[in-house]
Amino acid sequence: MSPWLIILLIIVVLVVIAAVIYGVQAGRRKRLQTTFGPEYDRVVADTGSRTDAEKELRDRERRHHELQLKPLSAESQAKYSVAWEEVQVEFVDTPAEAVATADELTTKLIAERGYPTADYDDQLANLSVEHARTLGHYRDAHDISERSARGEASTEDLRQALVHYRALFADLLGTDPVQNAPAQHTTDTPAAETAPAGDTDPSPTTTETSR
Repeated sequence: MSPWLIILLIIVVLVVIAAVIYGVQAGRRKRLQTTFGPEYDRVVADTGSRTDAEKELRDRERRHHELQLKPLSAESQAKYSVAWEEVQVEFVDTPAEAVATADELTTKLIAERGYPTADYDDQLANLSVEHARTLGHYRDAHDISERSARGEASTEDLRQALVHYRALFADLLGTDPVQNAPAQHTTDTPAAETAPAGDTDPSPTTTETSR
């Protein structure tokens, strides 16, 4: 076999290997994008590197696999649905307190599903594997809840927080917690005078279930 033919064969083999490696990497990337949805782009933006982001997401999957997650019983589903309806009733007279209750109830549901809740960032990372499409709602709700604790949230902000909490709540619950929307609170908090107009429907649409 001539040297030139050997060189040509080596080049062909290297090209095939490169194509296989590229195909494997592209497949992994597509799978991560499908699994994490908008969370994929968020992590890429946070890390500034697609390679680092994908490593972080694979680490999340590994940690998630080690969790002892469990579905809710029909009895627990009913219990949480009733509790959420009570939150919506509470919102009519005391919006800030209702949002605080929604935060506590959502955290309790997260824990009952088997997710650790001691650290907020770890909680988000663990939830992102199966609930990435409603995780943004949870972040927004949590941010508004913290502003509410400082007295910086309007009634409209609080109503939006309840909408956001319900998105993840229903996703974790596996069903829409209630069919009737909470009544609109008519007396704004002091900050509400300058609050921007939001979604006029106080009830979120049915959330997207986990993959």
